[in-house]
Amino acid sequence: MSRLTRYILRDVLKWYVMGFLLFVVLQMTDVISQTVGAFLNYDATPQQALATLGYNLPLLLNRSLVLAVPFAVLLSFGRMQGDSEIKAMYAAGVKPLSLVWPLALPFVLVGALTFANSGWLAPWANARWYDAWYDIYGMTPVPPTREMYAYSEGETLFYAGRVSTPEGQGNPDAMLSGVMVQRGDEVITADSGSWNTATQTWTLNDAWVTRPGQPPEFSAKLMTFDQKDTLAPPRPEADQLSNAQLRTELASPTLEGPERRTLEHQLAGRTADSFTAMIFALAAGLLGLLMPGRAWAFAAVLLVIVVYYVPWTLGPQLAAGGALTPALVAWLPNLIFIALAAVLAWRLR
Repeated sequence: MSRLTRYILRDVLKWYVMGFLLFVVLQMTDVISQTVGAFLNYDATPQQALATLGYNLPLLLNRSLVLAVPFAVLLSFGRMQGDSEIKAMYAAGVKPLSLVWPLALPFVLVGALTFANSGWLAPWANARWYDAWYDIYGMTPVPPTREMYAYSEGETLFYAGRVSTPEGQGNPDAMLSGVMVQRGDEVITADSGSWNTATQTWTLNDAWVTRPGQPPEFSAKLMTFDQKDTLAPPRPEADQLSNAQLRTELASPTLEGPERRTLEHQLAGRTADSFTAMIFALAAGLLGLLMPGRAWAFAAVLLVIVVYYVPWTLGPQLAAGGALTPALVAWLPNLIFIALAAVLAWRLR
């Protein structure tokens, strides 16, 4: 490694450490400002407050590790441009692109750290963040639920708007809300019911029976139906699953629709995010060579963050809605900056 490369990397990494700490502090300040009121209102102990704030750290670290890259590279190159160091390098015969490629090396390590953090530590912390708040509120965690459950068996269709599975209780194993059972031309609906997996039955309370050509008929008696499906535990939120758990869930043949697309986007997004630091380093380095000074470099930092942040935050909705494939949505922010880097590299060749 040449002395010039070491000099550039040393200056960039100095700015990177400052940028990383700055973004962590800014984000943690925002979290504290949003939660301190709840801590005071519910008399949270210092241990409870610190635990809740600590569970935010893995997510904040991931964002800061990535966002500090354009901050460091652009401000470092902006300083060098302002001090005419870049011009001196050009005068010595240094090619512009040779100043940028070495920047990718240290940020490959940042990408590996980001991948490990988002794949294992962050999901673990996200799951415990909710439990920490229930502890502060003095509440029992909400029972796991499944939304819009549907199952067909022969000519019978079973549907429930929500399936709740209380923990630590006996039968019924699950409570049903917004229930419908269709047997041929007969439709039975009820606001609530229960699912007993031991007897493999659904029991409906205060059901209404509708048959073709007849008015709905109210049934004061409990109505029981055989139902052979297995009551699988509800899936946790996608951001609470490790990479291995995401792959296991995606291997299930019963997973489909928005739920599958959400998990696919979560897994693809973690992989894409691990390359963002390196892509940022190259794109920001090439852009920094065109910045005339510090002020322009700072403005470019804000622009880069906004351009990245908009498609990144819209990604989950686009993927779940099927507007684009989950993989394409996950890689879209990176593809924007790969295209930018390609244009700038051609300009500076």
